[in-house]
Formats: sequence, C-alpha cells, structure tokens
Amino acid sequence: MPLPEGGPSFILRRIIPGLRAAMAFELSAESTAEYETELARLREEHRDLDDAIEALAGVMAGDRLQLQRLKKRKLGIRDRISFLEDQLTPDIIA
Repeated sequence: MPLPEGGPSFILRRIIPGLRAAMAFELSAESTAEYETELARLREEHRDLDDAIEALAGVMAGDRLQLQRLKKRKLGIRDRISFLEDQLTPDIIA
C-alpha cells in the first residue's frame, strides 16, 4: 500500500492532532538556561538527599518514616531531573 502524499509525517499529523506544533517546538535560549539552572540545583539536592538517606540508614535507631519520606522526595527529584533532561535533548524522529 503506497503512502499518502506527504509521507509519514502527514500520517502522524492526522493520528496525533497538534503534532506539527510539537514537532516544531524548540526551547528558547532563556528557557534552556532556566532548565539547566534548575537541573543543576536538582542534581545537587538529589546528591544531598542520597547522603542524608545513607547517614540515616546507618543509624540503628533511624526514623523509618523519615527515611521513607527522604526516599520519596529523592524519587520525585529524579523524575523532575529526567523530565528536564528530556526537554533539553532534541527529539530525533528516525
């Protein structure tokens, strides 16, 4: 079956409304700088939480609830870091 005129991108635009705008999306230099600043801050906070979790886990009488909260916060930061890295990395449609 031959592809319709316009090729694969035409098909994708019909399947996913608004894809043309998403495909043309690029971060401005200002947004990129803001993302990189936030990314650096989050990475530092992630490392600090890792140290705090390790220290709290090493104490026999460590507060398990506090440890659980720190781990949950660390995972949330990891998710935000992944999101920002994805935003900074250009999508390549192969």
